[in-house]
This record gives sequence, structure tokens and C-alpha cells, in this order.
Amino acid sequence: MKAIVSTKYGPPEVLELKDVEKPDPKENEILVKIQATSVNYGDLLARRFNQISPGEFNMPLLFWLPAKIFFGLRTPNIKILGSEFAGEIESIGPSVTRFKPGDQVFGYLGQNMGAYAEYLCMPEDRMVAIKPANLTYEESATVPMGAIMALSLLRRVNIQPGQRVLINGASGGIGSQAVQLAKHHFGAEVTGVCATPRLEFVKSLGADQVIDYTQEDFTQNSQSYDLVFDILGRQRFSQVKQSLKPNGQLLYASFKLRHLLQMLWTSFIGSKKVICAMASENVEDLNSISEFVEAGKIKSIIDKRYPLEQAAEAHRYVEAGHKKGHVIITVGQGT
Repeated sequence: MKAIVSTKYGPPEVLELKDVEKPDPKENEILVKIQATSVNYGDLLARRFNQISPGEFNMPLLFWLPAKIFFGLRTPNIKILGSEFAGEIESIGPSVTRFKPGDQVFGYLGQNMGAYAEYLCMPEDRMVAIKPANLTYEESATVPMGAIMALSLLRRVNIQPGQRVLINGASGGIGSQAVQLAKHHFGAEVTGVCATPRLEFVKSLGADQVIDYTQEDFTQNSQSYDLVFDILGRQRFSQVKQSLKPNGQLLYASFKLRHLLQMLWTSFIGSKKVICAMASENVEDLNSISEFVEAGKIKSIIDKRYPLEQAAEAHRYVEAGHKKGHVIITVGQGT
């Protein structure tokens, strides 16, 4: 089968189209013929993980070295990137009961990745579910990772209908799904923060207001929010505190030791809280997300599509900051 393989770290050019062995499903595995996958921040990170310093790494230092070892110190351990996918089940292992050949599915592979290929195998009890009936394969491949993370994290803060929520980093994989879930599932009034090229994208997701961070600092505009959801942990609590309502919360999806200390401190002092949370992953959430999509609570907006052999060009486009929506790599012909 064809796959995009990277045997060394580096720029997009390290992604090469190669012939690799087609996998066979084990006892409890499904074999998926991939139709589409996506290009996410995590893919860009994994492609050059040898260059990722503790400062650039979006988690506490404690997690940096294990991540370096996992991804590979000098050369990549993960040679086929791609964490989100949509496709059709071609065959199943003898003990598989949840799926059958011909099922159209979508899913999330996590750090193990492997979706930049024509086929993949994965256990049936992992993050895979029947894809939403009202989305194409390409559209479905943009949903799982961001929606799983956003749903898990937003549940931690008990959003009530009518509350004011600001999403800082609203155009990324997690942020774009957080905008839609906060607005259409939790019933909040949502403000999205992003850069100029992606203002229209965030508006189209349903945000009530959009702030261009290159033109305006949301911490200085006298507006207040029940929740500020900071996707990449860019803002300090001291900066955001004045933008929080009494009993307001600052939720970090990515955090450092200083954020954890702020969380500990605010748990004892004051009514405004810092929350550092790691998203959980479970199949029930993925099934719920499929239902949300079919109910119109989540949609997929695709900016560009690239064929598998142009994966390097797709990475280059995303890395340059040009994307105004999701970027897709098409693999099969059923998209």
C-alpha cells in the first residue's frame, strides 16, 4: 500500500510517498481503508519533535522527556503521521463484534498516529465509531480529535446556558470544536479569539463575537466572561483575571508548572479559579459527537484538500499560517 513516511525529522520535505506493507487485522482489530485524514498541529509537532524545546512543549517539563523518548530522540519512532481519519472497514478480526465490513467509520489514533496511509489497523475498542451520516469522509476526518478534547474539557467547568464564554485560539482543532460545542450544545454566548485570516472561519462556526488578537487584546477591552478557555496556555491568570466575572474560571487545555501553581493558589484564594485539565478519551464521547454532528451542533468547514502524494505541501500550507478552516489529505476515491 501507499503511505507517507518520514524516516527523519525536519521540514515538510521529509514526508515521502512510499510503498509499505499492508497490515492484517489481528483478533480484535478492524482494517480500515482510509478515505481522508487531516493535518493538525500535532502532526506538525511530531514531524520536527527533535527540535521541540521544553519551552515550546505545551505541557509541564515532567512530560517533555517521556514525549521525546516516545517520538524518538534522533529519528522518528512514529514514521507515519496522521491522527484523525475517516474510511470504510474492509475486513475484521475473528473476535470483532462492534463493526462489520462495509461500515463507514471515523476515528482518532492519538499519539500513535498512522493515518497518512491507504490502510490502517486498530482495535475495535479504541477511538473509532460509525461516521456521521450527514458528513462526507473528508468532513468527518476533521472532527474527532478536536471534538473529543473540547467536549471532555468543557464538561469540567459546568457551563450553563446564557453564560459568556471566550475561546482563545478559536480557529485550531480544539478551539474550533469548542466554539461550536459551547454555543450549540451548552447554550453559551461565545466569543472567539483568532488571527485576521481566520475571522470569517470562526464566525461561520457560530461565534457571537470574534476578536482579532493582532488588533485587540481581549484582556484590555473591559468585557467580562464566565469562562475563558485558553487552548495553548498563552495568557497568565494575572492578565485574564480582570476579564473574569465573579466566580469566573480560566481553563487551560495546555499548561506549564506555573499554571498548575496558579490552580493550586486559586483553589484556596479568591472566587476566580484556574483549572488545568487533561482531556479523557472514550468511545462513548465519540459516539456522542457523531450524534451532535447529525443534530447540526457541529459542522466541518474545509479550506483546502491535498492528495496523499502532496502531504508535504499540505504541511507547508498549514505551517505557514495560511489555513482558514480545516486542511484535508484525501487518500481514497470515495470522498
